[in-house]
Formats: sequence, C-alpha cells, structure tokens
Amino acid sequence: MKPQPIPSEIHPSAARPENIRPRGILVPLLTPLLAQDELDINGLERLIEHVIAGGVYGIFILGTTGEGQSLSTRLRRELVEHTCRQANHRVPVFIGITDTSIAESIRMAHYAEQAGAEAVVLSTPYYYPLTQSELLQYTRTVVSRVSLPVFLYNIPGNTKVEFGIETVRALTEIPLIRGVKDSSGDMNYLKELIGLLPQRPDWSILVGPEELLEPAVFLGAHGGVCGGANLFPQLYVDLYQAASRGDKSRSNELQNQVRQLAGHLYHHDQYSTGVIKGLKIALACQGLCGDYVAPPLSPYLPQSRHAIIEFLEQFEKDYLAFPKNKQPL
Repeated sequence: MKPQPIPSEIHPSAARPENIRPRGILVPLLTPLLAQDELDINGLERLIEHVIAGGVYGIFILGTTGEGQSLSTRLRRELVEHTCRQANHRVPVFIGITDTSIAESIRMAHYAEQAGAEAVVLSTPYYYPLTQSELLQYTRTVVSRVSLPVFLYNIPGNTKVEFGIETVRALTEIPLIRGVKDSSGDMNYLKELIGLLPQRPDWSILVGPEELLEPAVFLGAHGGVCGGANLFPQLYVDLYQAASRGDKSRSNELQNQVRQLAGHLYHHDQYSTGVIKGLKIALACQGLCGDYVAPPLSPYLPQSRHAIIEFLEQFEKDYLAFPKNKQPL
C-alpha cells in the first residue's frame, strides 16, 4: 500500500532533511514481529510512542538492533511505511539502506524518501571485503543516486570493512553526507573522527556502544545510537544531557546505570546479538511488544529469560519506575 502524503504544514522545520543535525539520542528501533515475516503493527506503534515520549532526538530503523538484514524486502518496506506514518515528523526518521547490492540500497533510499523519512544510513557492504578505494567509489555512487541526507555507519565487527579515516576525510567533500555513527568501540578511531569536524562543522558524530556514551560525549561526540533507549529512553536522554553540560557527577551515575543494564541484558550468550534478544524480552515485560526474534536468530534460553526478568524487577526498585502496563511473561 502506497503511503499517504503528510501535509507540509505539520512538518516542523527542525525535522526537515536540510536541517538534520542529530544532537542527543537516536534510538535504533527494534522491529516488533509476530512471526518470521509478519510485522507487529500494534507493538510498533506502542514502541514508537514510548521512545518519542522519552525525549529521543530521532528514530533509526533497519539497523543492527532492528534486525534489518534478517527481514524480507517486503517487510522492510512495510516497516518504513508504518514508522514514518506513526512518527508523523514529530521526530526525524532515519532508514538503514545497507545491502550487498548497490541497486537495492538505492531503491530503499528512494522508498524511504517517498514514505517521508528524513535521512538514510549507509554502512559498508557486508559480503565481499572492499579496499578503501573501492569503498570510496561505492559510497560516492550510492550518495550520488539519493536525495536524502546520508549518515555513514561504521560497524566493522559485522561488515568486515571499516570506513578508514582517510576515506571519511575524502567523503567530507560531499555535502549530502552529514555525519558518522561509529560502532567500532575504538575510542582512538572516534577521536580521529571528531578531529575531522573542522572540515565539516555541520556533521554529527554519534557513538554506537552505549557503554561508551559518556566518555564519547566528553570527547566531543554529539550523542549516541543506543539500543537501551528502546527500553528506557529517558535514562539515555538524561545521560546525554548531563554529559553535554559537563555534569560529571550526574553523568557518571547515569552511565553506571546504563552499564548495569547492558551487562545484565545483553550478555547471556557470546555474540553481540544478545542486545536484540535481551531487549525484546525486556520490552515484552513492559507490555510494549512481543519477544519474537527474526530467524536465523533464536531467543534466549529460559534461564536467561528468568535472569533478565529478575534483574529488571530489581532495577525498577533501585532506579526507575516501570510503566503501569508491565506484564509478566
């Protein structure tokens, strides 16, 4: 179904693509699912309202946390359409367009624009390893064929190839590219990215690992793309705000809470996909959406589920007030 156009008069200027400059928390939205190829539309709507109410800067779909590469093209487009319609330009929507095919990335970017998204996010292709010269040409080719602002996504742990600093330096010459999300976890690399800002003061540098949000902001990063913001958006917004105003005491307290959350939710198996599994169980506890994960992933084992539920109960008592609609699994 073709998305219906939204009247321009309700499109706030801050969300217009030409003004996109993320500062704060961009939530990499989980994809609520009912089955392998069935979107949980009601859960998606509840989740979007939850994160917007929590004060996030924007919503990023079809990224790693959103299981983008496990979803069919049909479901990805359905997700784009419903997310843009539900957000209704109250916050910017960023769409992941990374694919092993340049043509498919470009098609998704065009669909995102038609649906009303404000920006797209592009990582390195994740099958054939590329040289930096090939990566530079690849990025230039994709960006030359899209109209929305583009954010680069550096996640070499999943794609095998990083955006080298000299490659990023060369890409600062392209006006449509507006910044980088760095999920490498390498603080020296992040420092080098921040060092490029004099060449592009309009860029945003965002950090992926939420355990590094506080030190990244103190280094000069502009915010984070934090999976835990699906669950407790206000916690991450408060952390960013405390760090950005230089309140080290408060930001350190909040960062410790975030580290506790990550440590107890995400690490019940050996892979980074534990972020998805843990968060989906936690969101199910809150009654926001179910905990179905897209194949080939499988859910946490029962003992891990119980450990997460027990931790959340204690976390609630110590730090937070859960929503009244919290439901037992």
